[in-house]
Amino acid sequence: MLLARRPLVATAATLRTRWLPLLVVGILNSAAPFCLFAYEELTLSAGATSVINATTPLWGALVAYLWLRDRLTTARTIALAIGMAIGFAGVLVLVWNQVAPAQAGSDAALPVQGLLAAAAALAASALYGVAGNFAKRYLMDVDALTNAAGSMLGATFTLAPVAMLTWPAAPVSAHAWGAVLALHRTLVGALPQRATSRHVRPAPRAGAYAATGQTGSAGAQVHPQAQTRRRFDTLE
Repeated sequence: MLLARRPLVATAATLRTRWLPLLVVGILNSAAPFCLFAYEELTLSAGATSVINATTPLWGALVAYLWLRDRLTTARTIALAIGMAIGFAGVLVLVWNQVAPAQAGSDAALPVQGLLAAAAALAASALYGVAGNFAKRYLMDVDALTNAAGSMLGATFTLAPVAMLTWPAAPVSAHAWGAVLALHRTLVGALPQRATSRHVRPAPRAGAYAATGQTGSAGAQVHPQAQTRRRFDTLE
């Protein structure tokens, strides 16, 4: 799709000259978060994952404020701080039952595995926020389709050695390969939508404004009786 929309020479020149920032975005936005979420979902449910992942705009706003110096008025700064505090508190309440001791009233320490899983999911969401601001600073002159293709190539090259070293001893099931192909079709279908984003200029403080509006919908994503646990046992 990238070669169909852009000349091969221009695409190769962009990838050659901007390979390092594209590689960094690929690691921050795909390779590292995917590994962290894979580890996290061995312990927490898919519902908890979606709630923690909803903190991405909070991290994006925080990084933009501290790194890119997206300055707001005093009133909006206070609103942003309150919104972030409420957002993180809401996420903590929603996922607490999965990392707290199983027995009510127990004074035992929190399970290390659950805490590590929650920390991994939060780290993945934070990396999404860092990746967005990194791309805004260093890749604004690269079109969205080249950005997406280059960063995904960088993530692929980063994870390929890890995949080869950790390849399952047993044959991968047809069900697992089908899931990979279905995910690939979803990603390919999303490329045209990402490509159209090159016609839209991002607002200077979009990350900060998004943080106050995202957290209100985080709680609606999870219903305790509707949570499903996604495990990666099919790869074994």
